[in-house]
Amino acid sequence: MTINNFSIEYDAINSKNTFTNGDTMNGRVIVETSKETQIQSLVFIAQGKASVRWTEHHGQKRTRRYWADEKYYDVKHHILREARQDGTEVIGKGRHVFPFSFQIPDSKIPSSFKGREGKIVHKVKAELKQSMKLTKKAKTHFTFVSKADMDIPGLMEPQHGAKDKSVKVFGSGSISMDVHTKRMGYKQGEDLQVTVEINNRSSRSVKPKFVLYDKRSFFAQGRRRVHTNEILKDEVEILESSNKETVTKVITIPRELPPSITNCSIIKLEYRLKVYLDVKYASDPEIKIPVVVLPHSKAPDVKQPPPTAGFGFEVFGGPNPAPWNGAPQQQPAPRPIDPPPTYGAYAVYPSYPDSGKYQDAL
Repeated sequence: MTINNFSIEYDAINSKNTFTNGDTMNGRVIVETSKETQIQSLVFIAQGKASVRWTEHHGQKRTRRYWADEKYYDVKHHILREARQDGTEVIGKGRHVFPFSFQIPDSKIPSSFKGREGKIVHKVKAELKQSMKLTKKAKTHFTFVSKADMDIPGLMEPQHGAKDKSVKVFGSGSISMDVHTKRMGYKQGEDLQVTVEINNRSSRSVKPKFVLYDKRSFFAQGRRRVHTNEILKDEVEILESSNKETVTKVITIPRELPPSITNCSIIKLEYRLKVYLDVKYASDPEIKIPVVVLPHSKAPDVKQPPPTAGFGFEVFGGPNPAPWNGAPQQQPAPRPIDPPPTYGAYAVYPSYPDSGKYQDAL
């Protein structure tokens, strides 16, 4: 094998290894060869896109597949292309580093997401073509977190819901509750305070309970798939019959919870706070309050190496390249990246602040 290693890596810009609108990513495409090699082209690609896929079975014989795609950016740059008359470029034996610098578009782009029927992916990749050989590909995903959209209608306005329900089975009377929150939008890790006014005019006791859950919607070809997932539960003390009480509960939005996705036409990620009264032997009155999870403020920056000036070519890289003796440069093996842990049905993407480099080799 002439090419021993073909990979792409990038530098982290903050301790969480996340990027947002308008950020610049610096990285490099690495090619290690065992001998002098001819290359037709070497292309850098950056992509952001959403995709939805699912299958529905109708009866025993009929199956229908639904799909949809949405693209946000697709940037290509030819690092090497037909440099000689025969359409090839010759690179010598050893390790070759091709720096790149890519600015993420400063527009309304949805955050990285992974769900059951769909995903939103942001990635950089490289493709290397040689005559009479299969195209070699290297890629790595990066975590994109969209800037908080403060233009969502009602985002900072108080939320309210009310319910009045009769108790007819194994009891008598009625129960009413009013639910209030200060606003609809909350940052990751922020406290959500909910106030519940309960008037228990029934003969049964009630137990106020709280559930924060998400609602994931996928759209394709006029169809929709919806899933819900409970994130956290809580409750307060029982309220006996013929009593009136105001209950205040503070619920902390998990810091690792993915932000709401409202700017993608084929994937929606929404949150709800459900407040209900647990009544034995009767249907429970409930109220659902919308919650928008906003991304937390930007993570602290990490120390960066000198930025690369656009695209370029460099052997061995770094400000003081080692002398080339005809053999590939020896470097420590990159730290393997474990599969991301999950939070509910979502991937919580990893961050390694001490490394600063992320790569997926061919």
